[in-house]
Parts: sequence; C-alpha cells; structure tokens
Amino acid sequence: MGAQIAVPVTLRNSALLGLGVHRPERVVTNEEICRLIDSSDEWIQSRSGIKERRFAKAHPEESIVEMATSAAVKALDAAGVNAAQIDTVIVATSTYGWQTPHSAALVADAVGTGGASALDIQAGCAGFCYSVGVASDLVRTGTAEHVLVVGVERMSDATEPTDRTVRFIFGDGAGAVVVGVSDEVGIGPTVWGSDGSQGKTIRQEPDWVDFAQNPEQKRPWIIMEGTAVFRWAAFEMSKYARRIAEKAGVELADLDAFVPHQANLRINDVIVKQLELPDTVAVADDIIETGNTSAASIPLAMEKMLRTGQVEPGATALLLAFGAGLSYAGQVVKMPPLAQ
Repeated sequence: MGAQIAVPVTLRNSALLGLGVHRPERVVTNEEICRLIDSSDEWIQSRSGIKERRFAKAHPEESIVEMATSAAVKALDAAGVNAAQIDTVIVATSTYGWQTPHSAALVADAVGTGGASALDIQAGCAGFCYSVGVASDLVRTGTAEHVLVVGVERMSDATEPTDRTVRFIFGDGAGAVVVGVSDEVGIGPTVWGSDGSQGKTIRQEPDWVDFAQNPEQKRPWIIMEGTAVFRWAAFEMSKYARRIAEKAGVELADLDAFVPHQANLRINDVIVKQLELPDTVAVADDIIETGNTSAASIPLAMEKMLRTGQVEPGATALLLAFGAGLSYAGQVVKMPPLAQ
C-alpha cells in the first residue's frame, strides 16, 4: 500500500488582505478615439457608458510586467505583507506578448518574492475572478500562506485602431490583491464556467501561426460580435450572480456592493434590474472613466469604490466577471483595504 499521505484535517479561512492598482497616466477621450473610427462621443456613451479610458505608454514602456509589478507593490503595502512572504504569484492576462517566459515568474522576481511559484491564467475578462478562486483554494487547503493575484492588460495593443466595433471599448491597466489566511471567511465559494460553443464571439483573428506563415495579411486583432456578447452577458449573468450569492449564504439585498465586470454600462444596468438590487447596494461604474480593461476590470472597479467612499474595507461585495471563452466566474468577498 505504501506510505500514507498526510493532508490538512481542516480547511482555513481566506480573505483579500490588500488591494493596489496601476492606472496609466494617459487619458484617451472618446473624441480622440473617434479620430480613427466612424463614431461620436454621443454614440459611444449611449451604447457603452464610456467617456474615456487609459492607454499605456508605447511599447516597451509600461509593459504588462511593469504595470503588474506596480499594482502588486501597492497591494503588498495595503496588506502589510512582505514580498518574501508570498508563496505564489498568479497573473491573469490575455495581452502578454510572449509565450515564454510567463509573466507571473517575471512579476514574482520584480516584486522580490525570492522564488515564489508562479503561473499565468488566461480566461479573458473572467481571469481575475478565476485567479482569486484558485488563490483562495490554495490558501484554504494549506498549499500557500499568501498568494499575490494580479489582473493586467494592454488592450490598446490588441484592438485595431480603426475598428469601430471594438476600439472604443477597451483600455489598459492593472489591479492586484493579496490573498491570505483570515480569522473569518473573507472569500466565498467560486462559481465559474464556460461556453466554448460561443467562443468565436470574442476571438483573435488570424492566429499568430497563420500570420507568421502569411505576414502579408492583416496582423492578429481582437474581433467581437457585440450583439451576441451583449445578449449572453445581459441575460445569463444574473443567473450566475444568484448562484454565487446562494453558495456564499448571502441574500442579494444584504450586499453592500455589486462589482460586475466593466464591459458595458448597459449590460450592467440590465443585470442589476434582473437581480432587483435595492438602492442600498452600491454598483461599480468604473467603466465610465476606464473602459473595459478585461482581466484588470474587477480590481480597478473595486479600487474606485473604496477610493471614492462608495464602500469601506470589510464591506460585503459580489464580484462577477464574464467575457472571452465565453467564460464567467465570481465570488462574494469582503472588500480589502487600500494602501495609504
């Protein structure tokens, strides 16, 4: 039979111990976007709610690793955790430009963890909530004491500047949290899933191998079938939000905050209406100033709510992310502190 393998007898509680973000300095207005696309500020705001977004500096400045590291350092400060205490680094991104080495290993080194385990997670706009779920389970089972989770994107690199269907939607940025052991439950069970049958509704076209073999064609860009995505997100996500709250044992009306992925203000308005959330539940609206930052969307939205006083650290919030894949994920959490 061999030797018996020991496992922890009881699970531990996990929580978000600190939050930090990186917002690029460059503000890109709708007017600037419309210089290259056939649209208008009025049309963009009416269809998406977006007034402006941030774009990172031209490559190679403000890289994925640099933005992730900037947000991570702030999250560590907010959590009161030393980099050497981080056991694992998870980076959620779909716009990192190298197949190898993976970005998390570089972020772990840049932060100064001294050799933490590291992995990238590519789950589109749901990547941050996927990563929080993985990090929470690592902490709860005793595999890790502290996990650094980063959502980071340079969507300005991935969208064709003259494509009026996607260029106005996306922005750049990074957000990070430290997940660690807690006396009380700070992260509820993760609800997640995917529908690959609709994978083509948000896709890269062509693929990089095809482009390498035929470089005369248009380089790969993100393509999105907006109507199909809107229909899926607006009318399916309320079902998963209810499931998240149910698994956490929380009534929707008792939430302090709802933090949906900042994909489209109209989508979020539909979800809020379907959930019948009372006015006492603050709803994130970071998309107005930041656009859709994919895997960075949720932590950036959390930071705005905390920074502006919509909610306080310790407030109960339902996180709900959805996007390419098509994939979704979410959990109920206690809002973390920000760095001073």
